[in-house]
Amino acid sequence: MAVTLPRPHRLDVGIALGSLLGGILLLGVGLGVRPKDDPIVLWPGPWAVLVPMAVLAGCELLRRAAPRTALLTGVVALTADTLTQGSLASLVMFTDVVYAAVLYGTPASARRIPWISALLTVIATVVSFAVWREPETLLIGVMVGVVAFAPASTGLIVRNHRDAAEAARLRAEQTALLAEMDRTQAVTAERARMARELHDMVANHLSAIAIHATAAQSLDDPETTRQALGVIRENSVEGLAEMRRLIGILRDDSGDLGPSPELSTPLEQGGAPIAPTLDGLGALVEGARANGLDVTLDASPGDRLPAPVELAAYRIVQESLTNALKHACPGRVTVTLTRRDDRLDIAVASPYGDRDGPRAPGSGAGLVGMRERTALLDGTFEAGPESSPVVADGKIWAVRASLPTTPHPQGETE
Repeated sequence: MAVTLPRPHRLDVGIALGSLLGGILLLGVGLGVRPKDDPIVLWPGPWAVLVPMAVLAGCELLRRAAPRTALLTGVVALTADTLTQGSLASLVMFTDVVYAAVLYGTPASARRIPWISALLTVIATVVSFAVWREPETLLIGVMVGVVAFAPASTGLIVRNHRDAAEAARLRAEQTALLAEMDRTQAVTAERARMARELHDMVANHLSAIAIHATAAQSLDDPETTRQALGVIRENSVEGLAEMRRLIGILRDDSGDLGPSPELSTPLEQGGAPIAPTLDGLGALVEGARANGLDVTLDASPGDRLPAPVELAAYRIVQESLTNALKHACPGRVTVTLTRRDDRLDIAVASPYGDRDGPRAPGSGAGLVGMRERTALLDGTFEAGPESSPVVADGKIWAVRASLPTTPHPQGETE
């Protein structure tokens, strides 16, 4: 099977042609490394020098594409060159082949070639001195070191610097990628947070508006219509106030979206928007009663809780009352908050079944938002129908959440 060599690099083609032309020029002027009568010269004459020179020029073509093949072939060609008058161009090309084998070869070759060249340098120095016992013979070891060990060491140094630069570039790219991922996750989390806030703040009022508007259209009673329009106006004003508060949060340049420690109600002081707290549950329940729900509140949260916990608890109760307004059957809705040693338990129960009156459409985003709020605080959440002996049809829709009173690192503030 034929072996296909890789295509040489364009720069390597130029190096090979330049080296070969330079060697031919030196050969033309009669400049060689050894005289014709040197005992080591077995093949005198210029044409014997040209063969290993051409082979080494071919090795230059493969210095980058196949460095190991180029080095092995170059060793054979240089050995043959030592049996001729020799050429300086052949020596220079061999040093470049050794350098390229370390720089572009495999990691194993890059580790071994410098050690092998160093060992050959030491052997050449010791053997030549031991055989001839002349100080001048030490130059043989120096020559081997210059031709083999020096380019191998230089290639190793350059390769280490190149690998270090590549590693630094990869680290910079990974850092940039991680930063972009963090930014994307932060934007996604912020969008989800604002979606939850927008839904929880406005859905209650819009649901009441939709239900009472439907009732006003379906009943031909001026007094009922007047009361429905009053509820619609009240919820419109409150919804507009909530929207203004959300816009104030979005435009807050200070970056402090948490509740003010001096304020304990979901109002504004000095134009600064704050997050709702459990102190606002009473007003929230009164608003639900004004919208037609029969709500009882049993809350014993005790001392002030961390702001993320109070915000999540308030929003869970608010969304549960909104769902009861949209979907619950006639009957009593119970809201219970119980403070345990290390958590706050929330339970909202409403009658479950078919309702005769108008209902507002739901998208399921409320349950998703409550579940997300609970997960951000490392709490537990469940919602669904349950059997109950205290209601007529025997079923209730129950929302239960348990929030740790120690703030979780992912806990959100408004």
